[in-house]
Amino acid sequence: MFSKSKINEPGAKPADAGAPSSSAPASSPMPAPAGAPSAAAKTAPKAKPPASTLSSDLHITGNVKTTGDIQVEGTVEGDIRAHLLTIGESATIKGEVTADDVVINGRIIGRVRGLKVRLTATARVEGDIIHKTIAIESGAHFEGSVQRQDDPLTPGKSAPAPAAPIQG
Repeated sequence: MFSKSKINEPGAKPADAGAPSSSAPASSPMPAPAGAPSAAAKTAPKAKPPASTLSSDLHITGNVKTTGDIQVEGTVEGDIRAHLLTIGESATIKGEVTADDVVINGRIIGRVRGLKVRLTATARVEGDIIHKTIAIESGAHFEGSVQRQDDPLTPGKSAPAPAAPIQG
């Protein structure tokens, strides 16, 4: 456990833990730690930017696409693609939603595609959900079909899906 913290902070811990004789060798590698922050910055995960928020008074007509996170509180008439998509209680989406993680607190009229899809108690979804994992809380309103796929983010796989429930 203590060696782990020494590994995480190589410049500070060895100087504190070592004797004054070992601080002399530590001072010779000091130019290396000066270069080490850039190496540490490469190995350390980048700070994740905060989620973009579309406020409740915002109305977007058109598609929204990002590799980051979005929290929607307003209205979007168009498709949304994101990494993590949170639909607020006051939000309304009319279009297809595609994200790795989808948390629905508001209203969606259209297809939902996600690796992890969660409908909270305040969710209102009118459309099909294609997912890898799904959670539907008690009180959520859902009208449509649910289909599990290993890769729900690929649109080509959904074409045969609507035909199967209609025939069955």
